[in-house]
Parts: sequence; structure tokens; C-alpha cells
Amino acid sequence: MRKTIDILVAEIGSTTTTVNAFVLGSDPVFIGQGMAPTTVLDGDVNIGLVGAIENLKDKIGDFVYSEMLACSSAAGGLKMTVHGLVYDMTVRAAKEAALGAGANIKLITAGKLRRTDLEKIKQIKPNIILLAGGVDYGDRETALYNGEKLAELKLNVPVIYAGNIENREEISHIFQEAGQEVYIVDNVYPSIDNLNVEPTRKMIQKVFEKHIVTAPGMSKVKELVTGNIIPTPGAVMECAILLYNDIGDLMAVDIGGATTDVHSVTEGSDEIQKITVNPEPLAKRTVEGDLGVFVNSRNLFDLCGEDIYKKFSNADELINNIKPVPQKEEEKEFVLYLASKALEVAVKRHAGKLSSYFGPTGRTFYVEGRDLTNVKWIIGTGGIFSRLEGGEKLLENINDGGSGKELYPPSSAKVLIDRDYIMAACGVLSKKYPDEALKLIKNSFGI
Repeated sequence: MRKTIDILVAEIGSTTTTVNAFVLGSDPVFIGQGMAPTTVLDGDVNIGLVGAIENLKDKIGDFVYSEMLACSSAAGGLKMTVHGLVYDMTVRAAKEAALGAGANIKLITAGKLRRTDLEKIKQIKPNIILLAGGVDYGDRETALYNGEKLAELKLNVPVIYAGNIENREEISHIFQEAGQEVYIVDNVYPSIDNLNVEPTRKMIQKVFEKHIVTAPGMSKVKELVTGNIIPTPGAVMECAILLYNDIGDLMAVDIGGATTDVHSVTEGSDEIQKITVNPEPLAKRTVEGDLGVFVNSRNLFDLCGEDIYKKFSNADELINNIKPVPQKEEEKEFVLYLASKALEVAVKRHAGKLSSYFGPTGRTFYVEGRDLTNVKWIIGTGGIFSRLEGGEKLLENINDGGSGKELYPPSSAKVLIDRDYIMAACGVLSKKYPDEALKLIKNSFGI
């Protein structure tokens, strides 16, 4: 007899497609997970998705399902370019919104677009262009100039405008006359030291879902999927925000084969806020494209320096034969060592720093970047933490790589491991079933 599954959530990654099965209701249950290679190179990611469903059936038996939702980072994920006025102000705000939505930012520009910038945009072929610039009722000229130059490219790429409120009508006309889709949202930087990234973050995900059919085979996936398709890093952020509203300030780390993502949802401490140079969003994501335990393993190996040879006498052999999924005990230990370096560097880049200077009144302290001192929970998600022994210890030692000036989580912060590897799936689920998603992810943590 075939089982009945309420909902499947697919995670279509760059190398692996995963399908998670759930039964919903007042006491939701995670039933199992199927996996298969992602088939972007075959021109149809649907093949990998069907393969993952078949793998799930091999594990739990035959079943029928009522709904399917999905997240994806296949075919390069959500490729975006971001264009604003001043780098430390509107550009930075726009970048935070794009990263929080799960974007893979390929180009960032400040000020008027140059010919070389426009050439790069054409080569990148972004999925979405984010245009900002000017506080409300401030500079108008730069965003209008950039809008006209982007429209002249005739890229047939959706544009989101999140700049000076006074430019809205003009920007709409510019792109509509060029036959290009344009979406108008609230300014990401409406006034000095005021970030407003949430409306833009949500719009990016809506536009991504509408246009995801451009990835190879995605039109067929859209036929299978009955609900949301959002970028995978954006799904992790959705889950992090859901958890923040229930358990408080947190940081989540995902060490992948190609990148290491750090998400944090926190306002920081009142004391630190008073001396922070630039405002920070409530929900922040940083993605380190050079830190990955498979695709970018050589980068991590080089960062380890001579220390890695003290730990592994055959380090050269291990790095030259590294596998996407380590099998032998020594291979697992080696990958875990690389992961510890990825974690150390990624958290250092994500966290803010306390600095000082001497002025007329003596030493003055100030903070640049993210304050993590109020974080109560440190979450590990992804294969490193769910499938390798020792991942939890890496997170417990998160302060070891600092110099004392970094604004790291306190030693009292508790570690949670996403043992079922469903944080992204729960983020997708939360868009429609927030209560069930929260219970499922907390079950995965064991709380």
C-alpha cells in the first residue's frame, strides 16, 4: 500500500538535488530524504529531481504526495548585479538586501555606470538587476542616468528599483518604454543611517520565482512544483528569521563544497549600537565564494599553511584526491580540518570589530560591522554538520580564531545542529506553513 505524504520540499543544488518528505498537522513529522545528482549539464534539472524522488521511494517505500515546494541554487543560483550611488550608503544597503534574498552578486557599482560596467553586465547576463541610489528627496540624477543606460542595453532582464522615491515615475517610464519589466519598491536607504532592506529582499524572491524557468529544465520543474521556488540561501534566511522570532538572536553557518554562508539575525547590544559607524540590518548574510571544502578546497588548504602538515603527513595526497563526499576516516578528518579553517575565516569576515583612535579628548572607541555579542544560539546546517562527527565541536570553539577585538558570540551561546539537514526546506515550508516549519526545525535541533 502506498504511503500518503502531505508535502515534498526539493532542494535543487549546484551538484546535488535533495527531496524531503513531511507529514504536516499539529505534530508534523520529517519522513525521509532522497538524493540524486543535479542534472543541469544534461539540460534538464527535472531528471535529477525525479531521481531524488525515486531514491526517497527506495528508502521509505512507494508514496503519493499532495504538494511540492522547492528552493534552488542550480545554474549559478540567483545571479544579480547591484547599482547605487555611494558605496557605504545606498550601494551597501542594496547589497544587504540582495544577499539576504539569497542572491549570488556578480557585480556591484557605485556612482554613474561606465562603459566598462555596462560591458560586464552584458557578459554576466544577470537574472535580476537591482537599481538604487539617493536617499528620499536627495540625489536624483545618478539613478536616472543609470536607469537610462541599463534600458539601452535591452537585456530583457527584470529590474527592481529601490532608490529615491522621487524617481519612481521616471524610472517606470524609462524601462516600460524599453519593453523591460520593472518593479518599484521602498527605498533601501530612505535617510542617512536608516536601512530598509526587507521590502527589496521579499521582492527579489518574488521576481526570482517568476523568472526561474530560465534555468535548464526549470519550466518542467515548475509543472511539478505546486508552490514556492526560492533561492536556497534565501530559504535558509527565511528559516533563521522564523527561529529568531521564537528563540531569539542567532547565527547560522553553512559550510558547503563551493562556498561558506553565514547568516545572523540580531540587533546586537544597545551599548555597541551607540558606537557603530554604519547601520546593520536585522537579518544579514555573508557568502564567502572562496571558502568551500570541495570546489574551493585548495584555497582552504593554502590558508592552513604549514599547520596542516603537522596534522596530516600525507596532506598533499589528501588534497589532490579530495572527494565531494569523503568515505574513509582520514578523508573525513581532513575535510573537517578544512571546514574549521572555512568557519574561522567566514565568521571573522561576518563579524564586526571594535577599533579606536586618539582624538582631542583621548581614546575614542567605535565599531564597524556586525555585532554578534547578543547571539544566544549558533546553528550548524549542511553536510559538514549533519553527516560528519565533530562539526558541533567546531562551533563550540568559534571564539578561538579571534584576536579579542572581534564582536563574536559569547561563550554562553548554545550550539544547535540541523541533524536532519532540513533548514533550507523548512525555510521554504515557512512561507506557507510557518507553525509546522518551526516545529520541524526544532525537532531537527533536538529542542
